[in-house]
Amino acid sequence: MRGSYCYMLLSLVFLGSLKDIIQLCGADPTDGFIDVPLTEYNFELQKPYDVPLEKRYSSVNGVRRLWVYADDKPHNPSSQTQPRTEVRIRGLDYSSGIWQFEGYGFVPNGTSGATVAQIHGAAHGATTIILRIYNGDMRYYSRDLVATNLYDKWFRLNIIHDVDGGTVTVFIDGVQKFQVKDKGPGDLYFKCGVYAAPANISYYMESRWKDLKIYKKC
Repeated sequence: MRGSYCYMLLSLVFLGSLKDIIQLCGADPTDGFIDVPLTEYNFELQKPYDVPLEKRYSSVNGVRRLWVYADDKPHNPSSQTQPRTEVRIRGLDYSSGIWQFEGYGFVPNGTSGATVAQIHGAAHGATTIILRIYNGDMRYYSRDLVATNLYDKWFRLNIIHDVDGGTVTVFIDGVQKFQVKDKGPGDLYFKCGVYAAPANISYYMESRWKDLKIYKKC
């Protein structure tokens, strides 16, 4: 049935974009991957060190809500980093192979200059990829545009890291939006939440996440 549907779409390619039609027929980002079982242990929470967790995080009906303020403290007293409230995927650090993060994210209007997902670790630098929201658009660090108009709606985010091939690929709602060379192998792990950028940040930053999953290539 799916093959017939795709054949019909391709036969009408003159009515629209060939790229869009191919994407409709294309494989899901998780095809060929295995779902790695997760427990609550795998979701390590990082938040400003001087406030209780419930002042920066909630989990209700499967939705994790994380927020932070621009003048918050870092996650530990010895850190010089920007404030954050993040989920760090614990116990699944990797240094080779092909791994994938999946989650459904939501960023409320007004949050800007906040990293909402990242791969921590690299041979060169502290991170392999950072995905930031600026005025409703998602960018690679503060540079390349990944996706637009993400405020106030749920979006599905998939990040595939092919360590051996040296690439990171980003999908939004099942559609490939961005690909970049990685920064070499290291002690790598996925994170999501809100982590203030070095500059041009809103005073209040928030993201929400549900259905977090990790996959590994078979």
